[in-house]
Amino acid sequence: MEIGIIFILWIVLLFLGIPVGFTLIMAGLAYFIMGDWNLVFASGSQLISGINNFTLLAIPFFILTGTLMNASGITDRIFNFAMSLVGHIPGGVGHVNITASLMFSGMSGSSLADAGGLGQLEIRTMRKAGYHDDFNGGLTAATAILSGIIPPSLNMIIYAAIANVSVASMFIAGLVPGIMIAIALFITTFIIAKKRNYKVLKRANLKVVWENFKKAFWALLTPLIIIIGIFSGFFTPTEAAVVSTVYALFLGFFVYKELTLKKVYENFVEAMKMTGVVVLMLTAIEFFGQFVARERVAIKVAEGFLDITENPILLLMLISLLLIVLGTFIEALALLVLVVPVLIPVVTSVGIDPIFFGAFVILNLMIGILTPPMGMALFVVSRVGNIPVGTMYRGVMPFLIPIVIVMLVLIFFPELSTFLVDILN
Repeated sequence: MEIGIIFILWIVLLFLGIPVGFTLIMAGLAYFIMGDWNLVFASGSQLISGINNFTLLAIPFFILTGTLMNASGITDRIFNFAMSLVGHIPGGVGHVNITASLMFSGMSGSSLADAGGLGQLEIRTMRKAGYHDDFNGGLTAATAILSGIIPPSLNMIIYAAIANVSVASMFIAGLVPGIMIAIALFITTFIIAKKRNYKVLKRANLKVVWENFKKAFWALLTPLIIIIGIFSGFFTPTEAAVVSTVYALFLGFFVYKELTLKKVYENFVEAMKMTGVVVLMLTAIEFFGQFVARERVAIKVAEGFLDITENPILLLMLISLLLIVLGTFIEALALLVLVVPVLIPVVTSVGIDPIFFGAFVILNLMIGILTPPMGMALFVVSRVGNIPVGTMYRGVMPFLIPIVIVMLVLIFFPELSTFLVDILN
């Protein structure tokens, strides 16, 4: 009875438009008030202990790196380099969109940052080439999810902290699925562009490619510095976040010379706001987690799933369906911190690798932010590109299909996600 009341209250608060972090705290308080008031004070300490984790220090620094990269003119340089590489392929600027997002994903760590930062430039360029807005918006939203999967993904850091696994291993586990999604989007873009007879760009000569590469070179080093530094043992993933921030400042001030003290201040403020949202969510879920633990919700969910099937493939399909449905109306970060503690015991009991499961969960959450009616990436791209939401719904559907296919391939061949981790370890 209490479990049902609390979850109904939480859903009602969500639909009233209250921020997710506050709804979790309010639902947790309601549970303790229904039981024992003294538990409220005992559980209050969890609001602090939940974020007392060294790994989580990486989050504000990777967020700051992404904002500084946007302000340093790096976005334009990456886009121009991508255009000189693939603009001549049928699908032209669509392939540029995918390539630029693939490059930028190794710097921002956030899908919504990619959609908001790079999305405006991508949509503007595609419109100039005569591409339709449903295609422009759908592809831009689809490519934005690459930043949530390819390192240094903030989602991977949070999953690693919750599941108590290596951040470095999670980064590598997201690399192959991210590249698979990019390839699937290339193929889909090629097919749609050929059908609609979209314009292609003139093939750039080697001199132009080289010039654009030189302009983007220092920015493109960012993900390499992070990955090589972590796996060489030179610094930890948390220290890598600090290194990436310092490197972004160096590029902005001394290489590209587009950063000013005023811009740095504005970016610090923006990064603090974004970090505040993440920290509130993590704090709230720790508090709400007391209710989940006391009512043995994780055990009951595990027993419910295992009563249906103990086959790993069928279990992953059920979990995938659950995550995609929930992801259509619950923000990806909130869903990540809510479901991982509940589902980890389920999957480990049937022998599913928690590293693979992390990449799998995050891919499903990224599909959720693309899925109508409440997919967050759709609303961000709609706003920055001035595209009606209905057009976004129509445009994203052809790109959801190949992404779901990639997810199904990973269910049947999980080694695709973890073989690099095994080699490097």
